[in-house]
Parts: sequence; C-alpha cells; structure tokens
Amino acid sequence: MKLRFILWSVTAIVLLSSCGSKKQVINRTPQKPVVVDDHEVDGSTEIPKVTPTKKKKRTTASIVKTTQDYVEKFAPIAVREMHKYKIPASITLAQGILESGSGRSNLAIRSNNHFGIKCHRGWKGKSVTHDDDRIAECFRKYVHPERSYEDHSKFLTSRKRYSKLFKLRTTDYKGWAYGLKRAGYATDKKYPQKLIALIKKYDLTKYDREKYKKETSKETENTTVVTSDDTNTRFYYKVIKGDTLYSIARKFKTSVKDLKQLNGLKGNTISIGQQLVLKR
Repeated sequence: MKLRFILWSVTAIVLLSSCGSKKQVINRTPQKPVVVDDHEVDGSTEIPKVTPTKKKKRTTASIVKTTQDYVEKFAPIAVREMHKYKIPASITLAQGILESGSGRSNLAIRSNNHFGIKCHRGWKGKSVTHDDDRIAECFRKYVHPERSYEDHSKFLTSRKRYSKLFKLRTTDYKGWAYGLKRAGYATDKKYPQKLIALIKKYDLTKYDREKYKKETSKETENTTVVTSDDTNTRFYYKVIKGDTLYSIARKFKTSVKDLKQLNGLKGNTISIGQQLVLKR
C-alpha cells in the first residue's frame, strides 16, 4: 500500500512539471547598428560611395612659357610707358621678370601684379593677401597685367622718394637699378645686381632706344607702331570695349588663328586695355 502511494506521488509530480509553461526565455544582448559615414546599414552589404570634391584647376592659358616670351609680350607696353613717364623700358621689364617670376609667380597669377606693389594707404582698388616680409600682407590686384605696368609707372612718379631717378637718362639703367634700391623699392641687398644681370642676359637695353608712335588715322585707330633702331617694325592693338578676336581679325585683315598664335592665346578671351600683337 505504501509503495503504491509513493509511485502515485512521483507520477503526479512529473505530470505537474510537464504541464507548466512551455515558453523558453532566451536572454539576448541587443546588437548595435553598424554605422558607415553616419548612414545606418539597412540589411544591405553595399557601402555608400562617397564622391570626392574636385579641386578647381588653375587657368594657365595666359601664362608665358619662357622669360624670352615674357619679354616679347610686354616689351611694347614697357616702351610705351617709357615714352610717357621716362622710366627705362629695360628697368621696367627687368623688374617685371624679377618680381613676377616672368609672370609665373603665385601673386602674378592670382592678381596680375607683376611688380609686387603692396596696397599702401589710399589704394581703393581690389586686393589680395600674400605672404612676403610678413604673413598675409595686402597686395594690389589688377584686371590685366597691363594695368600692373601702368600702375608701376604711376607708383614711381607719384612718390617723392623716387624723384631723383627721373633726373637720370632713360639709357642709364645702372643708375636706375641702384637708385631703386636706395629709395627703398626692395629689401633685397642684391636687388640692383639682379636687375642689371637680367638686363644684360636678355639684351633689354635695346628697348631703351626704341621709338614709339601712336597712329591716329581712322584705319589704324587705337594701334601702336613700335620701331627699333634695327628697322624692325611691330604693330600692336589696344583692346577696347566691344572688341572680339574675330572683329579685330576682320578689321586688320588677318585671322583669329594668327592673332592667337602671335599673342600666345589658348582661348578666345581678351580684356579691355590688353595689348595685342598684330604684326611682327
């Protein structure tokens, strides 16, 4: 009897335990979402592509390749300025070469400033900052390099400290070179020697002897004729408002292709006041 009671009790316990909840409790640690570039991955294994920002390329169409090209391009402007302001063309060209790295310096490319002229008091034109003697100094900015040449002449003639230089002859390039240093144009102790070396290397003194004449006839209006002692005559045209390469080519019976080749132009863009070679 006791044995039968014990067996019944065991059977009852087993039946009660099997009738309990059949749900299984599983403890899971919550997974954190995977993040790529601040975007959650939503079941896809493909990672979003990031498009890199393209840097703007510096335009180099108007940059001359060699110093000799620079001289040929700006010589007529230097001659014109010489006859107008009595500054030797050789000195102007040598300063342009030295100060602008033949037009290839960062300052020249960014602001068409070929003579390293700083803003100074009273400057009302555009400007850029450039590291020189001090960090982020203010330098003048021009629409075209020719404006830089014109401002260079006005800069020298308008300041009293350079007045003694205009008592020298335009053929006395050495006197001008040393005079510019004494007047404080540059801090480089070898500035005069560098100018003189450039003048000799590129035979810039021949431009100090060039004659200058501006034609006034209707047919050649706004045209400059430069004649040197070796009878080498060159014709230049100063761009005015409304001009295009095509209109200039038609006016002087030439082609756009020849104009671009003579002036080292890659595109068709020209600026008001720009001096174009018509014939060499």
